Amino acid sequence: MKNVILVLAALLLLSPALSAQSKTKKAIKPAKESMKIAAIDTNEITWVSIDEVQELMKKNPKKVYVDVYTQWCGWCKVMDKKTFTNKDVIKYINTNFYAVKLDAEQKDSIHFMGGSYGLEGRTNQFAVQLLRGQLSYPTTVIMEENFQNPQVIPGYQEVKNIEAILKYLAQNIYKTTPWEEYMKSFKPVWAVAQE
Repeated sequence: MKNVILVLAALLLLSPALSAQSKTKKAIKPAKESMKIAAIDTNEITWVSIDEVQELMKKNPKKVYVDVYTQWCGWCKVMDKKTFTNKDVIKYINTNFYAVKLDAEQKDSIHFMGGSYGLEGRTNQFAVQLLRGQLSYPTTVIMEENFQNPQVIPGYQEVKNIEAILKYLAQNIYKTTPWEEYMKSFKPVWAVAQE
């Protein structure tokens, strides 16, 4: 599994720049509101809170997709605009994952798996723990159904990259096939909007 993480990290180092600064605030709908909208409108990812994902997991376990961002992160905004609006990405994440948007600098305490995490300096300690102290934004974290084995994937993910990563992890291909082998035969099929 460490090889999977190392290979994904190496791949992502080749991705566009990892972070940039901007003072524009990110508009995120409250999780309960977004859940209602997503049930009606499948043109959005159904983002839920950390509290909600823990409750949902008790009823119907799924893998968890966490988008770790900050308000000032320019590449986070680009990912929101270009990757998270792609219809194939939306459908795949909504079908195979519980999706959580985590502001790494949120001031409110986060309660997860019996622990409580607050702000220390500028960063919430839950984000520090989740990212293993390697703070980079945006960062994708994918966890198994029991919140175990988090795969930390730093950097901006364009559609073709996220398609490979999501399918590799959601379909458990990583359990039988090394990343390099998988990528030799992987053919992206998700439509990418032309700019």
